[in-house]
Amino acid sequence: MLDFAQWSLDKIREDGGSLSWLEEQRFDWTTTTAHALEQILGGKTIILITDQSRKWLKSYILSAINNPSLERPLLPIVSIDSIYNHFNAINSGDMIEVVDDMISLSYKDDYFFWYIGKGNDKRADIAKRRNNSYFWIFDEEFHNAFTMKSYDSSLDIKLLQLYRLFNASLNATMYGEINVS
Repeated sequence: MLDFAQWSLDKIREDGGSLSWLEEQRFDWTTTTAHALEQILGGKTIILITDQSRKWLKSYILSAINNPSLERPLLPIVSIDSIYNHFNAINSGDMIEVVDDMISLSYKDDYFFWYIGKGNDKRADIAKRRNNSYFWIFDEEFHNAFTMKSYDSSLDIKLLQLYRLFNASLNATMYGEINVS
C-alpha cells in the first residue's frame, strides 16, 4: 500500500503540466485531504458548504461524487442549504450555534463540514467552529485548510482539478491502494 503523499505526488506528475501548480502545495493538500478521507472511511456524513461564488462547484460535487458510473459505495453527502434552507439569513453567532446543535442532534456528531470559499465569508463560520472540518479556503490561512487565492484567474479550473484529484484519492483510499493514516 502506497503512502498518500507519494501517491499524490505521482498522480500530480502523471497529469503533466495541468497540475504542476499543485506540486509545491502537495504537503498542504495531503495533510488536509488525508484527514477528510479518514473521516469518510469512518462513515461520517459530509456537509458541503460553499460561498455564493462557488455555488456552481457545490452543485457539481453533489451531482458527481455519487455518480453511478464510479462503481463505488455511495457517500453520505448533503449541502448545508438542504439541511437548513435559510442558512444565508443567519446573522448572529447564537443562530449559528442553534443550527450547529440541530445538525449535531440529527447526525449524532458523525459528520464533518467541507467548506469551499473565501475565509471571510459568513458561510465559513459554522465550519470554522469544528476542528474536524475540511477546507478549500481562499485568502486566509486556517487550520486543516488547503489555501488558494480568490483573485487567481485560473481558480475555477484549479478547483475542478482539485476535485478530480480528490475523487481519485477517494477511490484509491476506498479500494485500499493508499494509506491515509
